[in-house]
This record gives sequence, C-alpha cells and structure tokens, in this order.
Amino acid sequence: MSKDLYSLKGGLPNESYCFNEQNGVWEVYYSEQGIKSNLKTFNSETEACEYFYTSLIEMLKGMGVI
Repeated sequence: MSKDLYSLKGGLPNESYCFNEQNGVWEVYYSEQGIKSNLKTFNSETEACEYFYTSLIEMLKGMGVI
C-alpha cells in the first residue's frame, strides 16, 4: 500500500485517509483538496484505530488489491 494513501499525522494531505488526535478526541477522515470528508470522531484511540484499519481494508478490497 502506498504511503500516499494514508496519514497517521492528520493534516490535510490530498486524497488520503487520515488518523489524528485533536484535544483528546481521535479523528478518522478522508482528506481531499483541503477538506475533511466522512469525519468520524472517537473518544478511544483503540476504537479509532479499529475503524481506520477496517476502512483501509475495505477500500483495498474494493480496489481488488486484497
């Protein structure tokens, strides 16, 4: 998987799935053209990690990569 497809440091990279902690709240979202899309927030890092991982796996399955 290309490292350009995701960011573990948040921010707004173009066309990337992002994982970020903001003031004790964990965010998972898709970043495109400086906009956070499909933003999901979690109080638990574990829940956010599970959602992030599952989202990436589903995306790869949809692309036929796995």
